[in-house]
Amino acid sequence: MAHIKRIDLTRDVEAHAEAYRKAIENVCKETAFSGGKYADAFDKEFAAYVGSKFASGVNNGTSALHLAMLALGVGPGDEVIVPANTYIATAWGVSYTGATPVFADCTPDTWEIDPSVLEAKITEKTKGIIGVHLYGQPFDYAGVRKIADRHGLFVVEDCAQAHGAKFEDRNVGTMGDLACFSFYPGKNLYAFGEGGSVTCQEEKYYKHIDRLKNQGCDVRYYHDEIGYNYRLEGLQGAVLSVSLKYLPEWTKRRQEIGHRYLKEITNPLITMQRHPENTTPVFHLFVITVPDHEDFIRYMAENDVECNMHYPVPCHLQKAYANLGYQPGDCPNAEYLAAHCVTLPLFPEMREDEIARVIDLCNAYRQA
Repeated sequence: MAHIKRIDLTRDVEAHAEAYRKAIENVCKETAFSGGKYADAFDKEFAAYVGSKFASGVNNGTSALHLAMLALGVGPGDEVIVPANTYIATAWGVSYTGATPVFADCTPDTWEIDPSVLEAKITEKTKGIIGVHLYGQPFDYAGVRKIADRHGLFVVEDCAQAHGAKFEDRNVGTMGDLACFSFYPGKNLYAFGEGGSVTCQEEKYYKHIDRLKNQGCDVRYYHDEIGYNYRLEGLQGAVLSVSLKYLPEWTKRRQEIGHRYLKEITNPLITMQRHPENTTPVFHLFVITVPDHEDFIRYMAENDVECNMHYPVPCHLQKAYANLGYQPGDCPNAEYLAAHCVTLPLFPEMREDEIARVIDLCNAYRQA
């Protein structure tokens, strides 16, 4: 039996090698390497895909979060509520401004930020809430927005794992005050290196982010504020323009595989993420929980199937945030997930026999 990787990017790169090669050659011919026409073209294409008025490409998703916080006026002394169950970059975006992330638990079934715990986290220092569409499953935007509006807070969408997902038939990236995307390799839409984007509906935010990412200037050599070198590279913009053409096809295939897993994995030892009917997930990751994740990962490896974990330590218990004083038990749902999670193989180029094998192994686990 052939080894099944958790994700295999080589299949896509090989399938579309000529298109990628031509795009890269065009950039090289014009030496449009830092920002420039190919990065700008992708911005317009991505905004149209998302359905937002504006998109500003940046060098990675972490920078997108940082700039979003700056554009919304977050700084020292402020607090921003973020999920405990997310990749750490969500919290970095807050910390880079000098503000403090306040961690909130996830729900026990969707594993997304839990609106019911948010009001207890709000203080006079709170400026906003970042919700994460984790694993490609939209969070309860309506629930979060209702609380944010009640207290005059902004909402930022972290869409790093959710390109193309929908909440109540609205595209993620179009609902919050700002939205942040990542194009890290392995994402549903990915660059040949690093990349990110901030989408928004208000021109004032778009212009501010464009200035911040470009050394704080609108006119070259005239710096209106402290800025950053966060531009999207031209090569990555060109590659992303190619990949964006295939994204609908990749998304459809991810959804086919994800729904097969949901329907055909029936082992009672395995718990899967709940996907509310008012959402359309895109299955960036297919995460499950099992009683003993190390045993399950070992079992799958013995059968030549690679699995891993997203994420083994929740944000509030990371050493980097020990100074905030969180303790085990503060976010019990996120902690349970971290202690029991396993990510199954899922990528658009998976063959039918590979999908069936993953399902069969899951169902056979400890059933003999």
